[in-house]
Amino acid sequence: MQSIYAMHQNGSDSIEKEEKFLHHSIDSLQDLYLIMLSSLVEIVKSERIYLEKSAKKHLATPQERNPNRKFVNNQVIQMLDDNNSLSVALENRKITNWTQNDDYILLLLNAIKKSSQYTKYMRNSTNTFDEDRQFVVDIFMELIAPNEKLYDYLEDHKLTWVDDIPLVNTQIIKQLKAFEPQDSFRVPKLFKDTEDKEFVSNLFRKTVLNETELAKEYIDKTPNWDTERIAEIDTIILKMAICEFLKFPSIPVKVTINEYLEIAKEYSTPKSSIFINGILDNLVKEFQTNNKLLKTGRGLM
Repeated sequence: MQSIYAMHQNGSDSIEKEEKFLHHSIDSLQDLYLIMLSSLVEIVKSERIYLEKSAKKHLATPQERNPNRKFVNNQVIQMLDDNNSLSVALENRKITNWTQNDDYILLLLNAIKKSSQYTKYMRNSTNTFDEDRQFVVDIFMELIAPNEKLYDYLEDHKLTWVDDIPLVNTQIIKQLKAFEPQDSFRVPKLFKDTEDKEFVSNLFRKTVLNETELAKEYIDKTPNWDTERIAEIDTIILKMAICEFLKFPSIPVKVTINEYLEIAKEYSTPKSSIFINGILDNLVKEFQTNNKLLKTGRGLM
C-alpha cells in the first residue's frame, strides 16, 4: 500500500524500481529485528565491563569488589549471547550498530538501572529462570521498546522502520515470553516460504497494472461521495482489496476485508474504515451474484 502510494506521489512509472525498493524495505525488517534483540546482549555486556572496571579500582569498596551479579548472569540474555543462530545472523547481515553507537546502549542501561523493575529484580542475588525471563520481558516492553531516543535513532537510521518497529518489538516479546531453558533459540525467517515472498510482488504488480480496471468496480458504488475527494489511501486500499477478491482465489474474503479495514484504521481518516467496509461488503454481494468471486478451498467465502 505504501509503495503504491509512493508511486502516485512521485509520479513514477517504473514498476521494477518501486518493486525493488519494496522488497528492500521488507528485507531490512530483519536488520531491525536483529538490532533490537541484540540490544539486550549489548546492555548486559556494558554492565559486565562496568563491574569489572569498578572491581579493579585502587580504592574499590567491598560492594564493588563483590557486586551483585544477578543482572549480568541473567540466563535468558546469556542464552541469547551464546546462541549460534543469532550470532550467525548478526555476522551475515553485518549488524554493527551498537559497536558504532554504544552511547545508546549506555542510555538504555542507565534507564534500566534507575527503574523499579531493576530494583525489585536485584533484591537478591539468586537467578531463577522464570524470574530472569519475566525481567527481560518487562525491561524490553517497558524500558527499551518505548524509549524515545532509541526510536529517534532508528527513525533517523532508516525511515521505513517507523511503521516496522511495533511489528518487530511484538515478535521479540512473543519469543521472549515463550523462552524455555531447553529451547534452542532460532532467528525467524522473513518469509515462511517462496509462495509467501512471491505474494508481495504479485499483489503489488497486479494492483498497479490493473488500477483503472479495479477502480471501475467501486466508482459507481459511492453515490454519496465525490470520487475526486476520496482519500488517495482509501482508493489504493479499495483497489488492493478488490484485486485480492478477483485475482487471488486462495485468500478468504473475510481475511481480505479484515486486513484492509485494519490498514485503513491505521493509515487513513477516522471514517475511512466505515466507508471501505460498506463498499467492500456491497462488492462481495455483487461479485457473488455475478459469479465473479471464484475462491478455491474450504471456508474461503
